[in-house]
Amino acid sequence: MPAYIEPGTRVLCLYRVSTDKQLYHTEDNEADIPMQRKRCRKYCESMNWTIVCELQEEGVSGHKVRAENRDKIQQIKEYAKQGKFDILLVFMFDRIGRISDETPFVVEWFVRNGIRVWSTQEGEQRFDSHTDKLTNYIRFWQADGESEKTSIRTANSMGLLTEEGCFTGGCCPYGYSFVKTGRTNKRRQEVNDLAICEQEAEVVRIMFQLAAKGGYGAQRIANYLNGRGIKNHSGKNWHPASIQGMLRNILYTGVLRSGKSRSEPLERLKIVDEREFQTVQEMLAARSRANEKIRSKPLNTRGKSLLSGNIFCGHCGARLCVTTSGKGRKSADGTDTIRMRYTCQTKSRTHGDCDGQTGYTVEKLDGIIDIIIHTIFDKVSSLSRDDILAERFAQDCNARKTAFESAKKEYEKAETELKKLKSEIIKSISGESAFAPELLNSIIQEQEQKCDELKKACLTAQREWEDDTSALANMGQQYDDILEWSAVYDHVTMPAKKVIVSHIIERVDVFRGYRLKLQLNLSVEQFLRGLDCMPIEEKYGKPA
Repeated sequence: MPAYIEPGTRVLCLYRVSTDKQLYHTEDNEADIPMQRKRCRKYCESMNWTIVCELQEEGVSGHKVRAENRDKIQQIKEYAKQGKFDILLVFMFDRIGRISDETPFVVEWFVRNGIRVWSTQEGEQRFDSHTDKLTNYIRFWQADGESEKTSIRTANSMGLLTEEGCFTGGCCPYGYSFVKTGRTNKRRQEVNDLAICEQEAEVVRIMFQLAAKGGYGAQRIANYLNGRGIKNHSGKNWHPASIQGMLRNILYTGVLRSGKSRSEPLERLKIVDEREFQTVQEMLAARSRANEKIRSKPLNTRGKSLLSGNIFCGHCGARLCVTTSGKGRKSADGTDTIRMRYTCQTKSRTHGDCDGQTGYTVEKLDGIIDIIIHTIFDKVSSLSRDDILAERFAQDCNARKTAFESAKKEYEKAETELKKLKSEIIKSISGESAFAPELLNSIIQEQEQKCDELKKACLTAQREWEDDTSALANMGQQYDDILEWSAVYDHVTMPAKKVIVSHIIERVDVFRGYRLKLQLNLSVEQFLRGLDCMPIEEKYGKPA
């Protein structure tokens, strides 16, 4: 450093890159650390300024990391308070940051504290007039937008590759193996694609079959596989959390995903049928803790009771649990008899206020449900497939049209609000608005996100409304499912029978005297609606 430095010419240079890949000069990047340093030094030489300090931030996003969390910004502020430099020089102003509701005020802080802020590309940032303040704000508002656009472009590039059926990276999922494709990335490295590993794929199919047809949960599937010596990718025993993630992974239906992007189903990657996958998703959702109070799927399919999991006391709303009694008692033939009952937890455990029965015999209540299930099967089987699908399609089409119109109305309302907020920006900067610029910017960002979500919901509703072929095919499949259940119901195991019942009956409320109130699954109810197919109340009496 020279012995004498002319006052007002001491320069602190700040260099910043957002990713570690920009630390060294590359042909593709004009704004890496060596390039910024070269430009700043050359600029100081032309201005006859003296560099007294150079600081660099490596792999720090100026769009995501706020100034208070950036060590170098805080260090520069401390140097400014101590009067160690006169000029803060950057290659471009966005090296200071790209957060529209913060960075303009960081720059203004330096100027107010006697530090001149310069850029090699844009000159000095001054605050001598209202126009200077407006220019400063708009510059960083634009930089913020550019960062968002860069993120969007990156996400869109990955999304486009995914939609084209290309694997975009990550660990190899169980059931697949890596194969070379001949494709290369930007660094000219060959990338992998996925192919089905048949040995592992068979294990995946077993998992989904156990869940869909046997009602197995993740823990029970893990026990099943571990008990048969079937290991995971690492050669270790299965953990329920891993199986839970696999049961939710849409890749097994042949659909690649990256963020919100999805590919069309790819036959070369399909291990599990879409119907089976959807069945498992519905069961997982119904069993989740978030739906504990309205859960309709059995938590497990062990035991000999048909309704465990979706039967409730009609008087107090408490879930009924299965209890046993009579162990050790001898029947006429000398065998032990065990009496199983559905018991109201309010009366048996908390002794709370419930005027219903304490319990209901499992054999009797399950017998009533068995009759109801057969009644539903008989009635659905007697219907004309074409007639019932035509009626359901008309009802469904009207519902989808209403959903689209509602979504469109919400989106248009949100767009109008966004336009009003954007019109306040200039007023806010000039002090004519009730909103501060930083608050207004935050509100606008939230509203833009809301508009994006509503727009996607609107487009989805429109596609569903217009996709008559898919809707009709889905209804036909639901009808065929009921016929399939009807054919196998009397011949399957109790766990499988429980799963079938849970697909048909959403909830059972039982009242004194075994009077029932049933809530059917929506698709089953729509097939039966208006056809007088369920003389249940006449048989068992209306609930109180």
